[in-house]
Amino acid sequence: MQRLEQTMRWYGEQDPVQLQHIAQAGCTGVVSALHHVPVGEIWEIDEIMYHKETIEEEGLQWSVVESLPVHEDIKTRSGDYLRYIENYKQSIINLAACDVRVITYNFMPILDWLRTDVSKRLPNKSEALLFNKKEYAIFDLFLLKRPGAMDDYSDKEIEVLRADFEKMNYRKRKTLFKNMLYALPGSDVPFTARQILAQLEKYKDIDRSKLKEHLIAFLNAITPTAEQHGAQLAIHPDDPPFSVLGLPRVWSTAADVAEVISAVPSKANGLCFCTGSFGARADNDIPQMIRDYGDRIYFLHLRNTKRDAEGNFMEANHLEGDTDMYAVMTEVVQLMQRENRSIPMRPDHGHKMLDDLKKVTYPGYSAIGRLKGLAELRGLEYAVGRALS
Repeated sequence: MQRLEQTMRWYGEQDPVQLQHIAQAGCTGVVSALHHVPVGEIWEIDEIMYHKETIEEEGLQWSVVESLPVHEDIKTRSGDYLRYIENYKQSIINLAACDVRVITYNFMPILDWLRTDVSKRLPNKSEALLFNKKEYAIFDLFLLKRPGAMDDYSDKEIEVLRADFEKMNYRKRKTLFKNMLYALPGSDVPFTARQILAQLEKYKDIDRSKLKEHLIAFLNAITPTAEQHGAQLAIHPDDPPFSVLGLPRVWSTAADVAEVISAVPSKANGLCFCTGSFGARADNDIPQMIRDYGDRIYFLHLRNTKRDAEGNFMEANHLEGDTDMYAVMTEVVQLMQRENRSIPMRPDHGHKMLDDLKKVTYPGYSAIGRLKGLAELRGLEYAVGRALS
């Protein structure tokens, strides 16, 4: 019987979660990237092999690249985007030459992910990630002061939000500002307001339709290279899966998946299927999406979120939240048996707990919370497999 390939994300030699910890958790694979290479530059074979051999020395394998980042010039199809596309193709070739073939990326403008609180205290004193729409709007309107932001809200909404902002003390404002401009995964250099505002200017004439055209054009350029070299491209959903800072989102719904796969039918064009990102929208039927697009799922992020009526969402325990993880795992196990393949999977956005509360780690990527999630998912997979057999 085919089983999930259990992995964890590793940010490199500076990661406080070491490779031996990942091996001790029972994983056989690592999800990683060359975070030190500037976005848009070629991942050279020597650099890839050094990283791969470092992982293999601990008895693990580099199962998935997460992520090979897409330069903003490619997303806007401006500046030096043609050179960056050629660089991207060469990086795919080099990774495949080193037998690292599942390549994750995203097409989110400017920001990789967004949360208003990266250490939300839970009743049991552990910490979770939270997206609060009201606090997001306060940041947008009164901290970042995005041009055009006032047009996105009614006069009544602005009045209420301004009153809430004025009640915020300095510490709360500073924390919110820091959380919203958090560094990209693998980096400890946060964004600045000036950087964000400058990048937003580049997107002023790019709506959702135009950005999707750019994604399809990018895929048409790189999928022949991926096909030729046996690589599988796996796009991660938008996080959160709706517009933020006035920016378009193009990979948030089942309809987005259907449109892009239809436009670029190459088997190299696949999904990093994140149940947390897709699951933050109530209109996404996660088990049905697996049934519809399972043959294109090359990598799984299994996590859960809990939504409320206002559109806020928080990272839940892996087997709780709004996504029926039993139904998800049932579809995944059946998919693997039907296609006779193992799919790499990692637990995602674990709660910070126990001794990790005293450590500095990237939000969502402390060791113990992810280990708890991995253990729960491993047990669920075993139970589903037994039931189905």
